[in-house]
Amino acid sequence: MPHATRPGDLLGERYRLVDLLTESDGGRFWRAHDGVLERHVAIHAIRGDDARAPGLMEAARRSATVHDPRVLRVLDAEHTDEECYVVNEWGWGASLDIVVAGSGPLGARKAAWLVAEVADSVAVAHAAGVAHARLNPENVLVDRTGGIRIIGLGVDAALHGIDPAGPDAFERDIDDLAGLLYCALTARWAGPSDSLVPRAPHGGGTVLRPRQVRAGIPRPLDLVCDELLHTSPAGRHREPDAVDRSARGVADYLAAFVGDSTGMPEALLSSTPDVLPDEEQVVLPPVPVLLPHDADEPDEPAATAGDDDDTDDTGKLGRAVDLDAIEDPVVPGDEPVVADAPDGLGDPASVEEASVVDLPTEAGVPIFGEDDDVSWLERRATPAPPPPPFEAPPERPLFAPGPARTPRHPDGSRAAGRGNDEFWPWDTGAGPGTGGLPPRSFSGSGRSGGPGDDDSGEQAVVPGRTFLRLGVVIAVVVLVVVAVLVAVGIGRGGGDGEAAGDPTGSGRTSGTTASTTPAPSAQAAVLRGVTATAYDPQGDDGSENDDAAANAVDGDPETVWTTAGYNDQLGPPPGLKLGVGLLLDLGGVTSLDQVVVSFVGAPTSVSLYVTEERPASVLDLDPVTRGTADGGRLALDADGARGSYAVVWLTSLPAGDDGRFRGTVSEISVRGAAG
Repeated sequence: MPHATRPGDLLGERYRLVDLLTESDGGRFWRAHDGVLERHVAIHAIRGDDARAPGLMEAARRSATVHDPRVLRVLDAEHTDEECYVVNEWGWGASLDIVVAGSGPLGARKAAWLVAEVADSVAVAHAAGVAHARLNPENVLVDRTGGIRIIGLGVDAALHGIDPAGPDAFERDIDDLAGLLYCALTARWAGPSDSLVPRAPHGGGTVLRPRQVRAGIPRPLDLVCDELLHTSPAGRHREPDAVDRSARGVADYLAAFVGDSTGMPEALLSSTPDVLPDEEQVVLPPVPVLLPHDADEPDEPAATAGDDDDTDDTGKLGRAVDLDAIEDPVVPGDEPVVADAPDGLGDPASVEEASVVDLPTEAGVPIFGEDDDVSWLERRATPAPPPPPFEAPPERPLFAPGPARTPRHPDGSRAAGRGNDEFWPWDTGAGPGTGGLPPRSFSGSGRSGGPGDDDSGEQAVVPGRTFLRLGVVIAVVVLVVVAVLVAVGIGRGGGDGEAAGDPTGSGRTSGTTASTTPAPSAQAAVLRGVTATAYDPQGDDGSENDDAAANAVDGDPETVWTTAGYNDQLGPPPGLKLGVGLLLDLGGVTSLDQVVVSFVGAPTSVSLYVTEERPASVLDLDPVTRGTADGGRLALDADGARGSYAVVWLTSLPAGDDGRFRGTVSEISVRGAAG
């Protein structure tokens, strides 16, 4: 067939072209569909008479020998007079150029982990004698799970006229690995392969270091980019090589920088722009609309050939129903009116002779009775009666009615049966001379003679009064309990049965009253005679600026002890040492209370160790306390730790103006008691 130029063409009677992804120099990169295995594939295709065709087939054969899950495998290849194409595994994801263009540069650990994965896969390919030769950001994919996939191993280079088996192909991969790290950190491309990512800036005839392009890049990553990209002695950094110039060396160096890689795929996926295509949706065919009488009913007799006039399209007996003529459906609750069938309609044989027009039906629904009688559902002649109205709810007063008042006579007797001229209607039952206050009875039968009393002598309950009484009782109980607790506390103020001024504990006090306020505890004294030596177990000679160590305990804050300058921070790799510090000789067994350390520069992290004997290392010791000095002074509480030696161990140093990490101690003060 002619050279495939449009979607829909078929390659090898199997691969249907779907999308043209890229095109350059007569080569095309397609997304296609494998009609045999029903899956998506990637196809690199050129004309059969193209000069690159033999090299493309050879690169495909070599790439197929690499077995690594991060490499998109070669699945098929064919070279005919008309076509030459290589079929690769398809991967869903976003390439690195899209990631940095959409989300910006990656963080240091994410960038190092991504390039470490690529370098590890390239190392596997190099061990098999295969080079990629065009390892640009477009060929590094972040898939749906955050994993790394590599596109076009050897094949993409052959398609662009680069020999993947050439003598400089492996060195080209190392430079491209450094370019990938540079790109992930700065969103600029510095590798030898071509890319759509903007090129890295140059200065003084060479590529600027990543730290010169973007602030905050760690020195170890800046150093590895500088070492791999500046291969000439004039361009190489002054320090010794930081990484072995091989794919395996780059992978190991970056893996050591990352450390524990748990959760890195998820973290990298969170930095990927939301451009990953969704899974293909499965579209079901539309469900056909079923009209009435479309399905055959086995219980109905089939129509004869001579009954065309009274037979619908389905071939069963019945009447054609005009759905548009249906106006009002039968409402539940309406009683349908059943009309008698016309003459002859009760006979099944005469159904065919019935005229549809003459039937006053609702929807052409027959009602079959006994003895094969047929009647039809008619529309109601009169509209259905409206539902009965809702009963109005009974009126309820806004406020509850008060208790009924019974008028009393001025003499206090009830006014039942008397005329209105014999009593005072406004009397509250208090009787004359009481000022309107009702009398109370405390005999246990309730209040008598007050409002709300009826003829039976029972008092009406006033709403809310029960809860008020209950609240008063609870408040009284709480006050009694609090008073008892206060009394007990005062009684125990002397402690162990002795009241203040009562040494016998008998409860009687002497003539003088002792103060119950405890006297403030005296602060531990500053130890004298403490000597200091530099403590550097991981150094060459075990000491560091030992001649100035005495300045830390001489009582003069103007004299200082300073560590050496370090290119990297203390701690695990890339740090060269876990820490450095001062060993304090306390002059004998001492119970330490507090160690105060004054620093120059911040922040500085410190651990305090206390031992009986001079320690050879602090790796097997547990620190008494730790702290970080954000200012110039840090107080470390020893909490009574006992020992003859104390180690002030610096684990993190401040950075100086020269970019090196250096710690400075101006004075150390030790408080405690000997013995």
